[in-house]
Amino acid sequence: MGQIVVVGELLDGALSDGTFELLTRARDIASAAGHTVTVVTFGDNARDAVREVDADDAVIVSGPAVADYQPETYENAVLQIVGEDTALVMLGNTTMGMDLGAAVAARKNRPMVAYCTDLTMDGAVLVATSQVYGGKLNAEVEVPLTGAVVTVIPGSWPVDSSRAGSPAIREEAAPSPANLELTRVIEAESGQDVDITKADILVSVGRGIEDPDNLELADALAEVLGGVVSCSRPVVDAGWLPRSRQVGKSGKTVKPKVYLALGISGAPEHLQGMKDAELIIAVNNDERAPIFDVAHYGATADILDLMPALTEKLEGRAG
Repeated sequence: MGQIVVVGELLDGALSDGTFELLTRARDIASAAGHTVTVVTFGDNARDAVREVDADDAVIVSGPAVADYQPETYENAVLQIVGEDTALVMLGNTTMGMDLGAAVAARKNRPMVAYCTDLTMDGAVLVATSQVYGGKLNAEVEVPLTGAVVTVIPGSWPVDSSRAGSPAIREEAAPSPANLELTRVIEAESGQDVDITKADILVSVGRGIEDPDNLELADALAEVLGGVVSCSRPVVDAGWLPRSRQVGKSGKTVKPKVYLALGISGAPEHLQGMKDAELIIAVNNDERAPIFDVAHYGATADILDLMPALTEKLEGRAG
């Protein structure tokens, strides 16, 4: 019996949604392969965060050296935990996960699969689905359960919220600080008033919005639908919405019940972040726009005419 190690990330003292996703799939794999699940977290305040997670063991790496993220120190801490009996190391495909995953794989001389969107057991074989060529293709890779490292794109599968556990918790002292020193933390952009990954309905706008003043039309439509406004990268690059609202490879992966794509052409980088929404409705004035290839319903129209008309119609129904 080996162990599956999940490297967790804390956000404001709580485990990230991506960590719970990893734990959900780690338990599935462990049950099929006869392994245990160990979650690793960092910081003196991590005990409450892992007290009831679905894992057999929880390791808290504590001490001043891990108070802030520092790649080499975190890497050395994970290396202390990953042993010969480790069957698989799972991390989020985040800034931290990509830092640590590659380093641990190299130091341990283990194979690594990045940008994973699925991990499934096929008999006794673990199969990873990985996005390649910027999300244009999916590659299926057989992953040996002999210490391989995988990084998973957050939002790739749902969390089973019914699962809970009572892991055996132990603390380990952080390794001595490495040669790098944290000089400052750049806070996230202002305007993060909503988390688009939690919204059931997204009204997502792209280059077709044309002018920042037209965002009022999207806001009105989102309000009457009970949704949230999100966007593609060009809107963020223009400075019209903060990066916290961006959907796509360099933004966030979302899986809402309804994704309304307005004036979005459908570049592969954007499709990567929303193609698994339950219902995709696309509106674009170009009938050849790639967004229509993934949409369940589509219409060729000018969104600047459609949005106010649709808002008025919906308000009339609400009244």
